[in-house]
Amino acid sequence: MNRKLGLALALAISCGANATAGALSPVEQRIVAEIKAHSPQAIALLEQSAKINSGTMNHEGVRAVGALFRQQFDQLGFKTEWIDMPPEMQRAGHLVATREGKQGKRLLLLGHLDTVFERDAKSPLWERQGERARGQGVSDMKGGDVAVIEALRALKQVGALENTTISVMFTGDEEEAGNPKSISRRDMVELAKRSDIALGFEGAVTRDGQAMGTVGRRATASFELDVKGHQAHSAGVFGSAGYGAVYEAARILDTFRREVVEPGLTYNPGVILGGTEVAYDDANSRGSAFGKTNVIANTATVKGDLRYLDYAQRDRTQARMREIVAQSLPGASAAITFHDSYPPMAVTPGNLKVLEQYSQASQDAGLGVVGSLPAEARGAGDIQFVAPYVDSLDGLGASGSGAHSPNEEVELASIERAAIRTAILIYRLTR
Repeated sequence: MNRKLGLALALAISCGANATAGALSPVEQRIVAEIKAHSPQAIALLEQSAKINSGTMNHEGVRAVGALFRQQFDQLGFKTEWIDMPPEMQRAGHLVATREGKQGKRLLLLGHLDTVFERDAKSPLWERQGERARGQGVSDMKGGDVAVIEALRALKQVGALENTTISVMFTGDEEEAGNPKSISRRDMVELAKRSDIALGFEGAVTRDGQAMGTVGRRATASFELDVKGHQAHSAGVFGSAGYGAVYEAARILDTFRREVVEPGLTYNPGVILGGTEVAYDDANSRGSAFGKTNVIANTATVKGDLRYLDYAQRDRTQARMREIVAQSLPGASAAITFHDSYPPMAVTPGNLKVLEQYSQASQDAGLGVVGSLPAEARGAGDIQFVAPYVDSLDGLGASGSGAHSPNEEVELASIERAAIRTAILIYRLTR
């Protein structure tokens, strides 16, 4: 984040923290009352959706959750459709619900139907534990999906959806986006281009009791090192036979660690294979290596993850990495390649404005100030594909813990809070 945006954010949060909570309008009070009155049914909907396994590769399960939520949007008067992906992509598809009007801002609401828990996962589908519930995807992100539906339901009940333009897209492959992403995210980008603001409902984060919105996310990318050495008897290492591929790989990675350092930048060599024979299966993320201790390794492969704040940081990082790779040890050589995946969600004045409006809605509802989560504190998310085209805010979903683990759980009351904040924000944006 540059200094100007940083000061703007600090000012916005400071002003929000010191502001006196404004009163809700009579219509907004009715919206809140509708959400609170319907909270038991919201929890029942979450339970119903959680009891359907919808791991990304369980296409039948993803479609079943999509059908469940589609019924809700149909009842709210949205036009709904299921968008299938090409069979070769091996993804279930996406649910889209739309309505068109001429009043206020045009909104795009994003969620996802899939979870990381595939058919054979041992984690419980649903276990109610007092005011919390444990289950597959309850916070990431079926709780957020339910919050979207509940916010829109309350707006419908008070007549506030009339003449508004709202698009909702629940993807079926957020946890493992289908390739090519130009196809799997094509419809999302097209919706964004016809919208003014995008809101994402990934799980809400709290710090020291304060809710935090997401105005930026780092891009995700990958790098691959292909290292070659001179195969020879190990007695010649460090001398005429050179250093071999494994030492060269180690030199490169350690130099990265020491010299390629910037705030918000990370890179992780997740897999390394070296020896005289190396094979790696990209589709299944596993490989094998053969070698002997008395033979200098002639090949090494490194697969890594790269995360950056913006394209300028990406370009600087890649240039410096290439320079380091080119400084080969005797008897070795290497090449590095990069592959972009998710684009960055840059921190922009527009994003900060949406956060300010969301925080004000929260304060007016008596739910407190919403702060800003650093971009490096969140992983990749669908909203990154639309952020280049539209002002965006993410992290508006339910609060929980243990995401992507057998202990994933959701604070059930957070669904009501998320729905209230969202409904008031949507109401104000669409006036």
